[in-house]
Amino acid sequence: MKNDLSPLRISPTLALLFQITLMLSCTAPAPSPEQQMNAIAERYVKLVLAVGEHDADYVDAYYGPPSWKEEVKRAALTLDTITVQAVELISSLDQIGIDTTDEIISLRREYLLKQLKALHARVEWLKGKKCTFDEEALALYDVTPPTYSEDHFKKILDELDKHLPGTGNVSRRYEQYRKQFIVPPDKVDTVFQTAIAEARRRTKQYLTLPANESFTLEYVRNQSWSGYNWYKGNNTSLIQINVDLPIYIDRAVDLAAHEGYPGHHVYNVLLETNLMRGRGWMEFSVYPLFSPQSLIAEGSANYGIHVAFPGEERLKFERELLFPLAGLDPSLAESYYKLLALASELKYAGNEAARRYLDGQISAEEAAVWLETYALMSPERAQQRVRFIEQYRSYVINYNLGEDLVKRHIEARGGTADKPEKRWKEFAQLLSSPRLPSGLSR
Repeated sequence: MKNDLSPLRISPTLALLFQITLMLSCTAPAPSPEQQMNAIAERYVKLVLAVGEHDADYVDAYYGPPSWKEEVKRAALTLDTITVQAVELISSLDQIGIDTTDEIISLRREYLLKQLKALHARVEWLKGKKCTFDEEALALYDVTPPTYSEDHFKKILDELDKHLPGTGNVSRRYEQYRKQFIVPPDKVDTVFQTAIAEARRRTKQYLTLPANESFTLEYVRNQSWSGYNWYKGNNTSLIQINVDLPIYIDRAVDLAAHEGYPGHHVYNVLLETNLMRGRGWMEFSVYPLFSPQSLIAEGSANYGIHVAFPGEERLKFERELLFPLAGLDPSLAESYYKLLALASELKYAGNEAARRYLDGQISAEEAAVWLETYALMSPERAQQRVRFIEQYRSYVINYNLGEDLVKRHIEARGGTADKPEKRWKEFAQLLSSPRLPSGLSR
């Protein structure tokens, strides 16, 4: 009787194949840094979407796989679970060894790291953690905003006082002076469409955009902001303009460039084209609003106004085209823009109102008064801004500080006003890269 447990006889050929298979399985190469970051990027996107399930303002745009969004909804992660997973991903990124001489790969890891740390900070805030205005700004936007004293703004007001007609309260006189530059409601769309067309024409002189890029323009009410770009993916945006309050003629170019060309619309188009689709970096299929990316987005959008419409070129365009379209006196354009340039030195006044209000030093009513006094806002506009501060908190720093940091970065690389082609080149490179605020000096 044969023993069923007798040794199994294997042919030499089969034995060799078995040994080769075993060797290959034991010596399979470890995932490359790029592969590791790709895996982390997918988990990062899903975590951003998970935070969005708890925070309605958090996900500003998403155009990745619909299945990921559905997966996140089914998972219904708690804030505590999101925190644990974010910490795990941060630790994983820290352990990836990369070639630091490859700048774009180094920037990618830093981008993922800073974005995840900001996500973690936002979740902690959602869970009830308290922090100061400056602590929040650093945790979310990768910068510490400057502080200005009340005397700083008073000195600017004293100078402005010399250039305004009449006597008395500077803010009221400034508001009264600006009334002659309000675009009549029935001319708003014509003026905006003309400004957008010119902004697009100027941008396309220097930047190559996908043939299918486009946006839809809508006019809305009852919002805390004056304009918003909702990026939809596939090179398309929805741009909304808030018409709750009077629109001054200068806002046409400001919003056309900031929300459209070469601002938010172009920024998102270039990220999608060059990084998400061009490199397969899925972290750029989602935009978490409360993150370092926003300082680049808002700062480049504000600086983009000056890139597309530098100095005298803007004045000439508005005086010859927009002022007549709006039924305004073109002869007043030059003096108006000189006054606006002086008033723009008060741009950090809004940050101080937000800092004092969010840190509990002043009330909402006192914040509105501060904005009326030092940011030269009408009572209605100041109240709207307080609502913005309540909704978006330290996000306010991204507009003014962001613009200053982007300007400094581009000019340090040779993109000065007297070299427009170089300035456009550096601007486009910034918009197509994962560079973040703390890396702008590099």
